[in-house]
Amino acid sequence: MKIFPKRITIISFYLSLLFIIFSCAGPTRTVKRVQVDETIDLSGHWNDTDARLTAESMVRDVLSRPWLENFINEKGRKPVVIVGLIRNRTSEHIETAMFIKHIERELLNSGQVKFVASDREREALRRERLDQQSFASPESAKELANELGADFMLQGVITSVTDSFEGKRVVKYQVNLELIDIENNTKVWIGQKEIKKFIQQSKYKW
Repeated sequence: MKIFPKRITIISFYLSLLFIIFSCAGPTRTVKRVQVDETIDLSGHWNDTDARLTAESMVRDVLSRPWLENFINEKGRKPVVIVGLIRNRTSEHIETAMFIKHIERELLNSGQVKFVASDREREALRRERLDQQSFASPESAKELANELGADFMLQGVITSVTDSFEGKRVVKYQVNLELIDIENNTKVWIGQKEIKKFIQQSKYKW
């Protein structure tokens, strides 16, 4: 059986077309479950591992300083702490709420301090208590003006410095936290944590 040149041309055309179609198909994707505490750095930006490790390190530091023992010896009780505003002054979008939750968890689980709700959480609780005055039974309604006041507020800022050249980039994150006595505005602890990352990407300009 003979195959004419015209037919060969047509077959070659369709084979080439099929090759182009399959070549233009999107990349395949695979998903693998990993441990939640496993460090995976894809972009080099601040991530959940940075938030968790920084919170653990800084809470260990603040609870090991003299202010805690001094307060317990003077007052005869555990201090009450609240986490205030932690500002993001980097060029990245950082979910500071996640970082704050890591700090709250470490403080609460330490058992060395008492911990009270944030300002937004307190507003919701206050509305609930007000509703209870009208709609809950007298036996179960919670009293007003019976909140536990915080002794100290933890607040701070996240900053970063970036240096880049010819596809190489170094980013240094610096987290500064301060623990402040709410009654007299004195700072009883200042902590600092730095994270430095080196990112290299070929054939790319930052």
